[in-house]
Amino acid sequence: MLKQFEEKMEKSLENLENEFTNIRAGRANPNILNKVKVDYYGSPTPLQQVGNVSVPEARTIIITPWENSMLKEIEKAILCSDLGLTPNNDGKSIILNFPELTEERRKELAKDIKKKGENAKVAIRNIRRDANDYFKKQLKANEISEDEAKDYEDKVQKMTDKYVDKVESATEGKTKEIMTV
Repeated sequence: MLKQFEEKMEKSLENLENEFTNIRAGRANPNILNKVKVDYYGSPTPLQQVGNVSVPEARTIIITPWENSMLKEIEKAILCSDLGLTPNNDGKSIILNFPELTEERRKELAKDIKKKGENAKVAIRNIRRDANDYFKKQLKANEISEDEAKDYEDKVQKMTDKYVDKVESATEGKTKEIMTV
């Protein structure tokens, strides 16, 4: 019975961690390109499926398309994305250089991380509310006893606390990564 609510909480945590991979920390991370779609013969295709993405240095990503004709499309897709990066086209590949983050930008990112963490906590607490409502309905319908309902509520609260702690530690870890020069 509790499994479905725990799965939802786990999904909220996974979603937060996925959002964190898209926040760049001044180092080249190929995961920030996950949402970039390239127009590949009329259909939007993930960037990783039209070329090889490599990280030769800490602040550089090189994208080598499998077809030279895709260079312009990849360049256009990166420019249209919200990454804030300017692609350099050398005729064979696209080079993305990651500038050092300024102190001001680091603080903005830290605020954004904190906001995303708060949103994840709210989502987890909403799941707790849904679970408690579910058990109250079962109690009213005489499907479970008062003791069982109380026991389930306690278990849901413990589960909520566990996932809120996981969100906080993920948020702190990402903030520390961002603030490290």
